Amino acid sequence: MSSQTDAALPFPTQAIVASKGTVWRDWQVAPDNGNKKPKGVSLKSFKPDSKPFSTGSKTGDQAALATLTEELDALQNLFYADGRYKILVVLQGTDTAGKDGTVRGVFARTSPLGVHTLGWKAPTEAERDHDYLWRIHDKVPGAGQIMVFNRSHYEDVLVPTVNGWITPQQTLQRYEHIKDFERLLAETGTVILKFMLHISNEEQRQRLQERIDDPEKHWKFSLGDIEVRKQWDDYQSAYEAFLNATSTPWAPWTVVPADSKTHRNLMIATIVRDTLKSLDLRFPPEDPKLTGLKIA
Repeated sequence: MSSQTDAALPFPTQAIVASKGTVWRDWQVAPDNGNKKPKGVSLKSFKPDSKPFSTGSKTGDQAALATLTEELDALQNLFYADGRYKILVVLQGTDTAGKDGTVRGVFARTSPLGVHTLGWKAPTEAERDHDYLWRIHDKVPGAGQIMVFNRSHYEDVLVPTVNGWITPQQTLQRYEHIKDFERLLAETGTVILKFMLHISNEEQRQRLQERIDDPEKHWKFSLGDIEVRKQWDDYQSAYEAFLNATSTPWAPWTVVPADSKTHRNLMIATIVRDTLKSLDLRFPPEDPKLTGLKIA
């Protein structure tokens, strides 16, 4: 299984691991570096209504986000042309945490040729005939691409664990499977950014009620959402467990306070922007055949 010390990444570690003294560092789940296993984090220590990346006002945050989305468009174009790496953005969170809103708010201006989004649902019968990571591997990004997972392979250590469909030993086994899978991706050029969108119980209640009260949002609501909400504490414990178990040097987790939709998008856009800038992206060398060429 995974060794935490010998992963050889083909990209700078600062692309995924927050530097000391940065705001990002306070919200990243410290990975086990093989020397001293970090103290496990408690989700209760991360306040869902915090705004660590805020400019100080909602108007200022919205303006900053607008600027960031333009930067991301330009950087994504360069990333696509560079073609050395891939980026996988993982969005996990409870119902109403804002996974769809993050996709719209952060990647709205990027080209659909280079940025793709996939919303994972319950596996089909054909998918269940294979191992649980089989369908995931088929959809990871290719060279120069950014893939955004709305939910992800972490559903397979979340839902089955909470509902008792797999044993505690099988849950631990799946943690190891996932770490090895992500290590394979990272060592072959995939930059993995994992975001856990963290909202409060009260914020979720309000957002679910809005979906009930607004007929135009009924399509977003399922009666099953109420049953899942009754398992709030169990899900929080399961999230906390896999955050601690699967935050690695090649794919660490970042907890995103998500009670504020604007700040959620601002924080993720900032981290994605900084990751792209850390990759020392460049356009391919000039083609000497094009020197002096004139189109008639």
